[in-house]
Amino acid sequence: MDFDVIVIGSGFGGAITACRLAQKNKKVLVLERGNEWTKDTYPRAVTDQWIWSPSHPEKHHGWTDLRAFKGMAVITGAGVGGGSLIYANVSAVPPKSVFQNGWPAEITFDGLQPYYAAVADVLDITKVPENQWSPRVQLMKQGATSLGQADRFRGADVAVSFDPDLQYDFNDEPDLNKSKPFINKHGAQQGTCAQLGECDIGCRVYAKNTLDKNYLFLAQKQGAQIRPLHLATNIEPITGGYRVHHDELSSGQRIAGSTTAAGVIVAAGSLGSTELLLRCRDLTGTLPNLSRFLGKNWSSNGDFLTPAFYLHKEVWPDRGVAIGSVIDYLDGSDNGKTFWIQDGVIPNVVNKYFEAIMQRVRDVPEEKHLLPEFNMQSLLQHMTLLSANVDVFKHIMPWFAQGVDAGNGELVLSGGQLDMNWDLQQSLPMFETIIQKQTALAEATSGHPFPLPTWLLGHELITPHPLGGCNMGPTAAQGVVDHRGKVFGYDNLYVADGAIIPRPLGVNPSRTIGALAERIADLMM
Repeated sequence: MDFDVIVIGSGFGGAITACRLAQKNKKVLVLERGNEWTKDTYPRAVTDQWIWSPSHPEKHHGWTDLRAFKGMAVITGAGVGGGSLIYANVSAVPPKSVFQNGWPAEITFDGLQPYYAAVADVLDITKVPENQWSPRVQLMKQGATSLGQADRFRGADVAVSFDPDLQYDFNDEPDLNKSKPFINKHGAQQGTCAQLGECDIGCRVYAKNTLDKNYLFLAQKQGAQIRPLHLATNIEPITGGYRVHHDELSSGQRIAGSTTAAGVIVAAGSLGSTELLLRCRDLTGTLPNLSRFLGKNWSSNGDFLTPAFYLHKEVWPDRGVAIGSVIDYLDGSDNGKTFWIQDGVIPNVVNKYFEAIMQRVRDVPEEKHLLPEFNMQSLLQHMTLLSANVDVFKHIMPWFAQGVDAGNGELVLSGGQLDMNWDLQQSLPMFETIIQKQTALAEATSGHPFPLPTWLLGHELITPHPLGGCNMGPTAAQGVVDHRGKVFGYDNLYVADGAIIPRPLGVNPSRTIGALAERIADLMM
């Protein structure tokens, strides 16, 4: 065998299992479909590599993969570090109620606490210093207080490195020179936060504690290999292990190859892992015994955005940490729904990103799936108004939320391509409750909420937090993997990412994905 373990994907599940197994002296290979991004290569201009193309990744392997299905769009990262490259830094432990049903008996809230703590330690989780709270965080606190719910407001736990002595006026243009370079406790070069507002599009001062600065960095120090621009296409059982087939994306070509290992960990994310295993079961037939539950119980994690306009207040949605605070309704006290509200961010290049999507569809018409069914142009015009006219843009507050939706989506293959069956109706009361709360908070702070055209025109949603598809379960009839992440019916084949989470969490999922990955690596081999 070429390796002891091949890990497919380098997000929270892949990075953590690769690190821990390398520390157990296993010979580890990480296959990552995306680039190894640096501050010098992060996309910024319209012509930069923004979009990952599922149809032609050899030509277009950009920062994010946007898939638009009927009623639901999903945005995921593509690069060494996976979702840590584009997520909003929040590292949250969900409420105990999340673990009361839907999980294998071995997975408990109390049992996961050591693993939650391990993730927090490696990622150096902290809170935004109060002297650096953005105007959006101030609005959050004001809104909660105005509704008589000040006790529900708190700073968010984030994976960002701060200089506590930084004094920053949000009316000033962000300045890279306000960042202080340092070597983190793992030995990687970073810098302190300069409030650039670039958390989701690549922090140019390396203040964001992305996985390439900790878990992946440690994995490589222990001898793990990482191969960027290697797209896994098939998993084939062989004597003593598996052969992973992959395409190297080089010079506009897909160069087919394969590598063998005694064990494989699939960690390509909710969509990526589910799609790969569906192909192995239904197209190539190399893994025919995979559970018929594969693809079921998919969740958007209840993500919802309601912007509000503040005529006499400068909010600066493109400055500061992406999310700095939460207002907690996770106790189910509001219409029995479990959710929380956060201050969102809108990077000032967002309109360029959507322009890049439109150009991709012009270049490759078969990728019209990138566009939801409603008139995307109307949304682009709307967003152009927000991002091109600074006098408007700086007055926008993105009231963001996650909640416990019905978790009843299903990922399937249709014509050989990944598709989704998504029924909004069971989740609609939860989203309506979130809208009511976001509207109340906006109005309590003298804001004017306006629902996105995507929601008004067709109840279209978008999530950066896809969960499920390869769910944990007690048996193959109720899940794809067991409590250890081991695939039912196959030895030494695991899934370790958001795909295994069997129900919505209602909070940002990265810490739970990480804790489960820590547990999987602890129990295997």
